[in-house]
Amino acid sequence: MQPIQLFDPASSTYTYVVFDETTREAVIIDPVDEQLERDLATLRQYGLKLMWTIETHAHADHITSAGLLAEHTGAQTAAPQACGITTAAMQLVDGDELRFGSEVVKGLHTPGHTAGSMSFVWRNHVFTGDTLLINGCGRTDFQSGSAEAMYDSITQVLFSLPDTTTVWPGHDYQGRTHSTIGAERSVNARVAGKSLEEFKAIMAALHLPRPKRIDEAVPANLASGVRHDADGVDAHTVRAAQGYAGDISARLAYEWWQAGDAVLVDVRTDAEREWVGFVPGAVALAWKQWPGMAMNPAFDAEIVDAGPKGKKLVLLCRSGVRSIAAAKRATELGLQAYNILEGFEGDPDTSAQRGNKGGWRLQGLPWRQG
Repeated sequence: MQPIQLFDPASSTYTYVVFDETTREAVIIDPVDEQLERDLATLRQYGLKLMWTIETHAHADHITSAGLLAEHTGAQTAAPQACGITTAAMQLVDGDELRFGSEVVKGLHTPGHTAGSMSFVWRNHVFTGDTLLINGCGRTDFQSGSAEAMYDSITQVLFSLPDTTTVWPGHDYQGRTHSTIGAERSVNARVAGKSLEEFKAIMAALHLPRPKRIDEAVPANLASGVRHDADGVDAHTVRAAQGYAGDISARLAYEWWQAGDAVLVDVRTDAEREWVGFVPGAVALAWKQWPGMAMNPAFDAEIVDAGPKGKKLVLLCRSGVRSIAAAKRATELGLQAYNILEGFEGDPDTSAQRGNKGGWRLQGLPWRQG
């Protein structure tokens, strides 16, 4: 079985989906935020349940959709521990394995492009990220890169795999899709037959331009791609949105709710509310459109019941992803629905008080019981 290979033209990034043919459990490697809808559609097309989103490193040329995919699908996020992606649920080190159905992906620490870069082996395939490319390799001149580490990662780690292992790179800029370990060991222009000193000289002479999106991409990728879009937004401004009434700050939502002008709808799952905290007085209505059909009659009926005439709906989830999807559906049903920017977070000062015992907040506001 071959992996599903997807391509983002803007960054020349390859994203890969691998799955167990019996259970339909899947992993996705290096997803791109601008391709979120494409990737969700691919999962639906193949009838897959996403178990893991995997990063090969903290990217500098695009923003990951790992956090967004986790919100939509319930998947877990995984990233190399040495990359500092602290939001990832699984911090991977060399030799760690991720299981999905009866399949296994094994991580190999392959630093050089960044200090934390990893490659992932599945069956007779290896996903090399920005370490080994087709007839090349990733750059080593920024973001904790090291030409010496890259040389060792390619020649000692990746080239120790069987010659027939298929190489699936993180990028290609010439339309090539895959290679083999044997081919790269024989003909790769940067490493084949080269000494360490020759390789270091080649890398030092590249003089590549700085990635255009590095200042935006790296900070976002260190947070699994979930950005805080409420920063700098006036608390009483309704931000225009496509497909629903608009995005609003937590403060404005709270004021509308307290004044009786709006109904607060919490679209997180029951498990999230139990662990992270309840919002007393909110309508608990989990967004369960994924991974089922496009329409969910149960959700539709309940959201219509939650929105009496003349009142706005203000919707929240953990990070503001599912609440957007739910707001769009509510709007299609004729309701005036708003998304609360950023979502719900528990108050760290009362983290021991699980449930609705008070002290939980929505971005600093006192959404307390009583």
